[in-house]
Amino acid sequence: MAKGPRYVVKFRRRREGKTNYRKRLALLKSGKPRFVFRRTLTKIIGQVIEYSEKGDKTLIAVTSEELRKYGWKAGLKNTPAAYLTGLLLGLKAKKAGIAEGVFDFGLYSPTKGNRGFAFLKGLIDAGIEIPHSEERFPSEERIRGEHIANFEKKDHHFSTYGIDLKDLPKHFEEVKEKIMKNF
Repeated sequence: MAKGPRYVVKFRRRREGKTNYRKRLALLKSGKPRFVFRRTLTKIIGQVIEYSEKGDKTLIAVTSEELRKYGWKAGLKNTPAAYLTGLLLGLKAKKAGIAEGVFDFGLYSPTKGNRGFAFLKGLIDAGIEIPHSEERFPSEERIRGEHIANFEKKDHHFSTYGIDLKDLPKHFEEVKEKIMKNF
């Protein structure tokens, strides 16, 4: 640790590597709610958060586990699940009267075509206005899960989900329709 009279201790969340205050300030300057994407080892989490001086307020929260209510039988942290979670959050936000915001990637590296951009594509398809670049989104084939189905066809068999993954694109479309009908 540095010593001396001019040394300033950084904020606790910065020291723990949980918050990048420079990015956070840039997002808060917009004055719009933040659509937050987070991933864990088992699921995708999406939230709509509004700034408050006393502490941020979570207006709406969705996890990929909620996809089970709509019949989703595949994994909860893959690209199709991220898209459907974003779609679900976007539809709930529209219902609550939130039509625009900014996207908060957190500390993740925003690489082209990753799950975060699939989540963002779901928000955009739900009708939420968020500044974005179309070229960063994953392809439609990846969003529907065709890359997983193709992997399954190459003599790799995963039956842990209760669905034949070769049928994942069809299953994706069925769950997407159920979500859209609910709103």
